[in-house]
Amino acid sequence: MSYDGVRPRAVMRSAAFLTAGALAVPLLAGCGSDDEGSKPLAAQDIAPAARKQIADGGRLRWAVDVMPQTLNAFQADADAGTTRIAQAVLPTMFRLDANGHPQPDADYLESARVVETEPKQVVVYRLNQQAVWSDGREIGAADFAAQWRALSGKNSAYWTARNAGYDRIEKIERGANDLEVRVTFARPYADWRSLFSPLYPKDVMGTANAFNDGARRKLAVSAGPFAVQKIDTKTKDVVLGRNPRWWGRQVKLSEIVLHEVPRDKRADALAEGSVDVADIDPADVPRITSAGARGGSPLHGAAGGRTAARALLSWAVLHGSDDKAADRERRALAAERTSLTTYLRQQQVLRDFQVRKSLEPAYTQLALNGSAGPLADERVRRAVAHALDRKELAEIALKPLGLPSVPAGSHLAVSGQDAYADSSDALGGQDAAQARDLLADAGWVPGPVKEQKDPKKPAKPDKAAGGEGHGSQNSAGDGDGTYIVGQTDHVEDGKAPGPSEQERDHKDQQEQRGPGDEGARQLAQDGRQYTNDHLKQGSAPGAYAPKGTAAPRPGAAAGPLAKDGKPLTLRFVVPSGPGSDTLRKVADRVTAMLKKVGVGTEITRVPDESYFRDHIASGQFDLALYSWPASAWPATDARPIYAKPVPAADGSLNVQQNYTRVGTDQVDQLFDQAITTLDEGEQAGLLRKADARIWAAAGSIPLYQRPQLTVVRKNLVNVGAFGFQTPVYEDMGFLKKGAKPSGGASSKG
Repeated sequence: MSYDGVRPRAVMRSAAFLTAGALAVPLLAGCGSDDEGSKPLAAQDIAPAARKQIADGGRLRWAVDVMPQTLNAFQADADAGTTRIAQAVLPTMFRLDANGHPQPDADYLESARVVETEPKQVVVYRLNQQAVWSDGREIGAADFAAQWRALSGKNSAYWTARNAGYDRIEKIERGANDLEVRVTFARPYADWRSLFSPLYPKDVMGTANAFNDGARRKLAVSAGPFAVQKIDTKTKDVVLGRNPRWWGRQVKLSEIVLHEVPRDKRADALAEGSVDVADIDPADVPRITSAGARGGSPLHGAAGGRTAARALLSWAVLHGSDDKAADRERRALAAERTSLTTYLRQQQVLRDFQVRKSLEPAYTQLALNGSAGPLADERVRRAVAHALDRKELAEIALKPLGLPSVPAGSHLAVSGQDAYADSSDALGGQDAAQARDLLADAGWVPGPVKEQKDPKKPAKPDKAAGGEGHGSQNSAGDGDGTYIVGQTDHVEDGKAPGPSEQERDHKDQQEQRGPGDEGARQLAQDGRQYTNDHLKQGSAPGAYAPKGTAAPRPGAAAGPLAKDGKPLTLRFVVPSGPGSDTLRKVADRVTAMLKKVGVGTEITRVPDESYFRDHIASGQFDLALYSWPASAWPATDARPIYAKPVPAADGSLNVQQNYTRVGTDQVDQLFDQAITTLDEGEQAGLLRKADARIWAAAGSIPLYQRPQLTVVRKNLVNVGAFGFQTPVYEDMGFLKKGAKPSGGASSKG
């Protein structure tokens, strides 16, 4: 798991990644032009160099969070390390370019195309005749068929993590010759290019035992530029060496060693020279950049402390201080000298490194749990969204790093991908007046708060939002590490409290209604449209303020809101680990924004290791921050994230990966259409419509694209912050003496 945003296990293929009834919101495909997402917001940063500038040989030591528990990328415990190994040692039919577009990998594939659509979709793969497994056998139809049978979902003996796409295949057979593979689909599948990447040998996929256990700790047969040579659990290393049967471009490096280094130990590992490449957190950036900066030294303060220690020791000796005290001072001075020496040595080492940065194909979101409590009411969720200044939140995370601070505009893609369009207008931007009105419509008004017997008992997440009704229960936090914002102001040391945040920010809350404000309100939860006349007549469903309650004045400062004596307080779960500093800053600012419209938050900080398992996946939260990857195949990979939860046979709620529990039939149907159309333009349009409806349901609010920060030794090229692109492992290497990065790196495809 990585930060600035906590990221649950992705359904994305590189890691371990929807017409019934009209939704009563404007359907917007995007607010920009058709080519709005034509390029990424930030270019990749890998110090590109032509192969002729790269020395032959060398060992690259690459930090990973943990040693991979399996080498099988299709198992549930596969992780980023598994993916990195698979990319280096196994065939892939399609790889992503710098813009996130799939391209055929010429080392394995001469061509792949749909040759028939009626009566059924048929795809023919024509393989590179040089492509062979490391045991000398040709890659062929038998490998494709074995992988299909293992991942089809028809044999429960295979412990697979996913079968999307493979479950649509009807048969696989040899084509016109041994180099052709003919795949026939039982149902149309638009994302067919996502399949067989990576491709495992039939030795791994042929039996359940081989699939489940055989490829966890070894890969006896491979077909990439590298092969797995050794897995050392003592040194926590996975060693990849050159594949002697590799037929593609000559591999530059002799070895790639993946070495386990926890996130909070990365800077020290780099300073000790034990790794050459490491992804880092934003908090570690200043240490790396200051080491390479010219001018002032960061040691002035430390030197001053050493001078003071020396003076104290001299005074103790001169004035006859007892020997024990003088000895303590001597030991302290010696320890300080050692510390300074170590620091100077480490900073000298760090001068050989640089931070390469880009934006990761993933976005951080504010998730709103719509299963119970106040957020089961779509009006409250929409009010929360209108309270947020997403531009400001993006700047908190990205501006200090010198990266574009552009709010994320889509749930299904990021800028640069074909499916990207900013559909946020389907929900609307920051509007405190509208937020307050929505809350008042839902019955949350300024008023007295009754004492609650157990205000910290969380609401039970037992149903999905988006289908019917408006919830009114409150969900609050629990136990240690919590504090409540927006409900009460405490008086400390007998002093009266100063001006409230609402009073300090009164000027910011003078929003006036626009000329069209008295028109229709859109309430997407039940799929109907209501005007102010409906609201006045009391005909719209849901809870409202009691008759006779004065409406809040436009621009009035929002105090704590309540309904039936219960305060509007949302349980905000935030990770407490050292790698989530940015998340906590964003959470603090979100809290302040919500307070301005009268929404209180109860912040609970929890350990990183239990954040996702015990809170997000189990639904024990009202608000949370975490990240999702932007898959190259959103019609396939994003569907389980936004699918409407359905009741299971045992009475529980099957949420798949939709941890907000908010979904609609319309979104499901748009995804279903997108996965079956073979027209890429039509698919992109359907996905944009689905995204607009996801925005309107207000179950999750995309905030910003995640930063990608990679520290790399300066003379290492074609490696760093890759952005969208699949790494080209055979082109990585160390510059020849006197050579410099040229920007002329070759690309595959």
